[in-house]
Amino acid sequence: MRKLLSLVVAVCITFSAMADEGMWLLPYIKKMNSKDMKAKGCKLKAEDIYSAEKSSLKDAIVIFGNGCTGEIVSEQGLLFTNHHCGYDAIQKLSSVEHDYLKDGFWAMNNAEELPAEGLSVRFVRHIFDVTADIVGSIPSTTSQAEFDRMVEANKKKLIKDLEAKYPGMNIVVPSFFGGNQYFAFAYEEYTDIRLVGTPPSSIGKFGGDTDNWMWPRHTGDFSIFRVYAGKDNRPAEYSEENVPYKAEKWLDISLKGIEEGDFGMIMGFPGSTQRYMTSYEIDYMLEVDNPQRIFIRGERQQILRKHMDADQAIRIKYDSKYAQSANYWKNSIGMSRGIEKLNVRDDKAKQEAEFQAWAEKNTLPEEHFTEALSLIERSQNVARKENAALQYLSEAFLQSVEIVQVMLMIEPENAEQFYKNFDVEVDRAVAKRMFQIYRENNDMLPAIYEKIDSEFAGDSDAYVDWVYDNTKLGTFEGLVELMSAEDSSLVMNDPVYELSMSILQLYRSLIPAVMDAEALYEEGHRLYIKGLMMMQPDKAWASDANFTIRLTYGNVLPYSPADGIVYNHYTTLDGVMAKEDPSNPVEFTVPERLKELYRAKDYGRYADKNGDLPVAFLVNCDITGGNSGSPVMNAKGQLIGLAFDGNWEAMSGDVAFEPELQRTIAVDIRYVLFVIEKYAGAKWLIDELTIK
Repeated sequence: MRKLLSLVVAVCITFSAMADEGMWLLPYIKKMNSKDMKAKGCKLKAEDIYSAEKSSLKDAIVIFGNGCTGEIVSEQGLLFTNHHCGYDAIQKLSSVEHDYLKDGFWAMNNAEELPAEGLSVRFVRHIFDVTADIVGSIPSTTSQAEFDRMVEANKKKLIKDLEAKYPGMNIVVPSFFGGNQYFAFAYEEYTDIRLVGTPPSSIGKFGGDTDNWMWPRHTGDFSIFRVYAGKDNRPAEYSEENVPYKAEKWLDISLKGIEEGDFGMIMGFPGSTQRYMTSYEIDYMLEVDNPQRIFIRGERQQILRKHMDADQAIRIKYDSKYAQSANYWKNSIGMSRGIEKLNVRDDKAKQEAEFQAWAEKNTLPEEHFTEALSLIERSQNVARKENAALQYLSEAFLQSVEIVQVMLMIEPENAEQFYKNFDVEVDRAVAKRMFQIYRENNDMLPAIYEKIDSEFAGDSDAYVDWVYDNTKLGTFEGLVELMSAEDSSLVMNDPVYELSMSILQLYRSLIPAVMDAEALYEEGHRLYIKGLMMMQPDKAWASDANFTIRLTYGNVLPYSPADGIVYNHYTTLDGVMAKEDPSNPVEFTVPERLKELYRAKDYGRYADKNGDLPVAFLVNCDITGGNSGSPVMNAKGQLIGLAFDGNWEAMSGDVAFEPELQRTIAVDIRYVLFVIEKYAGAKWLIDELTIK
């Protein structure tokens, strides 16, 4: 009887024949990718990139915060990442008096570095292929329920063993290829992280929402932090006695610049892709999931923008929230556009027809490969209405109406920070709109709508006003008063409690149907991916992203988005000046100091061979969310830029890689260093770097 392990081993020893697609697992670079990397221009050995025995480039790459990548660039734990990755930490440190988002911040020595509360970085210390431990003994005919039970039992035992072997480390065992392969990762987390430098938003966020996902791009999307440790160089809670982390490995920096065709590689933590998505899932995405997200977030963002533009204090409070929401909102717009424009669904349907024909001809009934696609199709249909309502509840209420979040907050110690970035009148306005659009677009309503109809004559605005006028949760002091009261009925009598419980009650009632659909999907997805790899055993398959460390590589290349249009592979400071728009000061303001340097052409050693200052460039690497802040390295493994975005024309890339169109947008390291030295005058940081 076939075992899942035999398939995965066969896949892992197949050499890559792909063009540039692939977020590759580090332990198999030598077997799968080194030959292709060398052909594209890489000068490194596989062991220089990843080694289980000695220091390698992998040891300089970290998870930054909860969803980005960073890289260590000095022996003293200096860290580069994107401006938008550091945005939340910068916002928390900002105030009306010290608006680091608007004005930037630069420490001029270690003593001036600012502790970033709640921020951490994680180093990957060990990686193990544990497929044999997790699924090696599970027969291929096992039911999904039994498969899940056995996997969880095996994972629990393995994690316990590894935690004993590596005390103090966090052990994570995610699945790959839909549950056909497993790796264990041992992370070491440092929690004393300090802000060292950030450009003003007019540089770090230049172009704003208008330029987001677009090329040509002129954004100096970087920020600088430092990792601190105890005197033993191990993780320690914040203390003035802590010292800069002494790095075992850091990235050298190249000022040589980039030319078209140059080799480029990116290492980081891509969050999530769905390259094995079927036509059935695409139908749901285009018809339900993306349209709902786009509409709900768009309505909320209009309200936030109005209040942010009118009040500086509100702008500081909501800047980070707005940016996070708008990024995924625009991503969803581009994703739908790209999938439709590039006929992704038709390509998926063709692959599915080929798979079904293969499965019926080449597999046994008890292996269930012939059922894989029908399982996925059923999973998208049996709970379609419940899934749609669940998403609406989450987007419109649980994520948008913040006062509900307060009532559901599990950790009260987070509440004080929450209220620092909360405005009750902004939230009131959002809540009114969310109540309106939920009723307009759903017939599965929370029970609170019965109260609105019976006591407020169906006027949800009047109901919202009543809630916000009578709740204690509009202020932190009110929350403390409510939670410290001896009479627990005071909490239950607060109008937000009734509202929150009504939303949760409906949410929970939808879960069983959604979970049943998810079980069908997991079984079909696992079988489909396993079958595809069996159908094409000579193809090098890359697993979907799941926020584990990966390598992608390619070349610096331009692209043509449409007939008659060719985009160059780089931009310069000339483009920043050309985009300045006094009528749009939020997105296209150019700082006066930057103009002075531009007029004087005072670029120092950071100018290119033509005397221009490079700002951004393109490389055809395979990235997604989570890769933000990832280092773009040259053939020698030296830092040449920071990845921060993808391009609009290939927004379908999470579902289907488009080699002719898909590009990574990176800020050129020369622009980063120019801003640090020439704009900010923080040459002490330049002196700390290893520059080639």
